[in-house]
Amino acid sequence: MSSELKSTLNGWHLWGLAVGLVISGEYFGWSYGWAQAGTLGFLVTSIIIAVMYTTFIFSFTELTTSIPHAGGPFAYARRAFGPKMAYLAGFATLIEFVFAPPAIAMAIGAYLNVQFPGVDPKLFAIGAYVIFVGLNIIGVQIAATFELFVTVLAIIELLVFMGVVSPGFSMTNFVANGWSGQSTFTSAAIPGIVAAIPFAIWFFLAIEGVAMAAEEAKDPKKTIPKAYIAGILTLTVLAMGVMIFAGGAGDWTALSNINDPLPQAMKMIVGEHSGWLHMLVWIGLFGLIASFHGIILGYSRQIFALSRAGYMPKFFGEVNDKFKTPHRAIIAGAVVGVAAILSDDFQFNGMTLTANLITMAVFGAIVMYIVSMMSLFALRKNEPNLERPFKAYAYPLFPAIALGLAVISLVTMIYYNQQLALAFGVLMVLGFAYFSMTQHHRDASSDNTIVKTA
Repeated sequence: MSSELKSTLNGWHLWGLAVGLVISGEYFGWSYGWAQAGTLGFLVTSIIIAVMYTTFIFSFTELTTSIPHAGGPFAYARRAFGPKMAYLAGFATLIEFVFAPPAIAMAIGAYLNVQFPGVDPKLFAIGAYVIFVGLNIIGVQIAATFELFVTVLAIIELLVFMGVVSPGFSMTNFVANGWSGQSTFTSAAIPGIVAAIPFAIWFFLAIEGVAMAAEEAKDPKKTIPKAYIAGILTLTVLAMGVMIFAGGAGDWTALSNINDPLPQAMKMIVGEHSGWLHMLVWIGLFGLIASFHGIILGYSRQIFALSRAGYMPKFFGEVNDKFKTPHRAIIAGAVVGVAAILSDDFQFNGMTLTANLITMAVFGAIVMYIVSMMSLFALRKNEPNLERPFKAYAYPLFPAIALGLAVISLVTMIYYNQQLALAFGVLMVLGFAYFSMTQHHRDASSDNTIVKTA
């Protein structure tokens, strides 16, 4: 078996991946933020997080184009700081990308349950894993082309949703008790605004996964910047539009703790027997599928890269001879995801299973964002002559803003999600224990393309 990936993805594929990885966040998950902060409070949270992600992407792209590696953040941290920080970035990314898919799979199950109420949503969720694990194994170009197709359909469907609910939109509905259940802003609304951070992050979570396709991209120094910038702009517009139109459709509190807010918001306007509603459920699945499918690609490349470099068992660092995809890594992440779906005990803070999976994924993401921005600053200092096809905008301001907001997000998330923070910490410690006992795997690794130079 080989340990090399094949370069087959063009700029459109990468844009489809950038948007597709995230777009399920426009369909579900974010509305849990309303339960914490209300519509207006969550709007404030979302704007702050949009700033964090925009400045992050305009900075992170420098790393992706300078060091095109399937490990993404893991590779940047290894170059900047060495193996221990590489472990921290890599394992945090792995937690993000392994815990996000079961949350999305549960939403797929909830959407299908609207049409087939007699079927357990978990069966649909597990079925989604079976189908899309198989598609990812068949080949990255086929998978990425499918990703582009369903992403375009998902964008069209979000625009259709906004158009269909717009005749019944009422700003009065949107602002009603919009500050954590209160009609006016007071200091009591601030805790809710802060507690809603994970669900605002869900609007954008995983866009950085494009970095993990860098070894499979054609001319990554040109195509990746275009994909990232177009992707973050597309997602920001869609996120704000969907949130505002859904909130103005009726009683937003009825949408604040469910996995299918868009069909339920549309039902308020057109009724439960409308053809528009059924169209949203079926075509809306494409948005969930796009992210689910894309994140499977992302987690498999992260597992593959970590294994190839000796940070995980070598068994997962092999590529299928026929399809040139990391089939073992794809299956490994799916096993963890299915186990999460079947776990009825993953309940903390009075939140649903989906909300807890989202929060766990966000913990991983935020840690990775912090290490990535630190890596950017370190590489600028230690390797001023490193080829940088794309330089971070407004350096050092943009990466400093991204780093600062990420640190604030992490601190506040720990405060409001202490049990989940503990669970995240336990996973990181267990991973570090394995890391500490397996130096011989890294010494024997053939992945010597990225080395610590400082």
